Amino acid sequence: MKIKGFKMSAVEAGIKYKNRLDLGLIYSETPAVTAGVFTTNQVKAAPVLIDVERLKQGRAQAILVNSGCANACTGEAGMDAALETSKMVSDALGIDDAMVQLSSTGVIGMQLNVGAFENSMGKLVANLSEDNFDQVANAIMTTDTVKKTVYKTVKIGGKNINFMGMAKGAGMIMPNMATMLAFILTDARISFPELHKSLIAANNSTFNRITIDGDTSTNDMVLVMANGAAENEWIDEDTVEAQMLFQDTLEEVMKDLALQIVTDGEGATKCITIRVCGAKEEDEAEKVARTVANSNLVKTAFFGEDANWGRIIAAIGRSGVKVYPDRISIAFGNVLLVKNGVSLGIEAEKEATKVLKEKKFSVIIDLKDGTGCQEVYTCDFSVDYVKINADYRS
Repeated sequence: MKIKGFKMSAVEAGIKYKNRLDLGLIYSETPAVTAGVFTTNQVKAAPVLIDVERLKQGRAQAILVNSGCANACTGEAGMDAALETSKMVSDALGIDDAMVQLSSTGVIGMQLNVGAFENSMGKLVANLSEDNFDQVANAIMTTDTVKKTVYKTVKIGGKNINFMGMAKGAGMIMPNMATMLAFILTDARISFPELHKSLIAANNSTFNRITIDGDTSTNDMVLVMANGAAENEWIDEDTVEAQMLFQDTLEEVMKDLALQIVTDGEGATKCITIRVCGAKEEDEAEKVARTVANSNLVKTAFFGEDANWGRIIAAIGRSGVKVYPDRISIAFGNVLLVKNGVSLGIEAEKEATKVLKEKKFSVIIDLKDGTGCQEVYTCDFSVDYVKINADYRS
């Protein structure tokens, strides 16, 4: 898929490693309505600090993204380096410097290799093409094993609205957001307030519901650029039906990318949905689901394909939510394992173990205390997770 007016490029800049794509550029030929959400970590990388300020105007025209260096905790020198790379892009493209969004991923604490940017900028801009979306998706990978992309088209107001999304992320994944980057392009014509509102809502139910290891990083961001090339009727506060359809589609795109991140979790062998129902309130259901999803003991049991429901009910009990143990039911897939807080026996456990051998499955928890229901997406913990993160800086 291509979206008229958007061009992309990626090059081997040698920012940290040789012979791999590590510098990408996304360019909108016209200023695009742009919204973003960023890490909630108090320690924020230089690009995040710059982007937050620049996005107050609700417009952007370029995204420069690199892997190999997070440019986080690099002080004034890191901020100067980020601004220098931004100026390279704006000068090369002939656009206002404030229209450039910056994004970095990699090791925290390393100074940015500005020379690599300078040496590669000419080729990066010269290679801009509508065909290079996948190249940029490859350039933003770090410990990812596969690129993560999604394409979708929906008809709104009689016009086809196209979406292209990419993401990176495999570890340090925990709401709110993660060591993840996501860039979504659309040709929709939409006002900034509606785009921002749609992004916030979609993010809360997708990227903010995934967890791999319980860590939140310094560089996380999701950017959505809408260039209006579809020439649909403006989506704004007066077009409620169109706005909801846009938001639903954006959420589908983001959920697809979120689940790709969980599936590609560092060392992960399984993608698991933790669904909690019967809570008194929605936020209580989410709190219980997060506690189970983040439990190292639960996640290692998933890896070992051990239907150890005791670890799950123990996590429920320490979630901070008032629960009634003698009401709780737990199912793996369609296999009910625990009813009213009591095991249904060896045969049920054998059937539940079969579910655990699948690559994707759900754990359904019923608290029987209300109507609140929420989902969180997680993965298992394997030996490889430890190996990957023990050697990450080498």
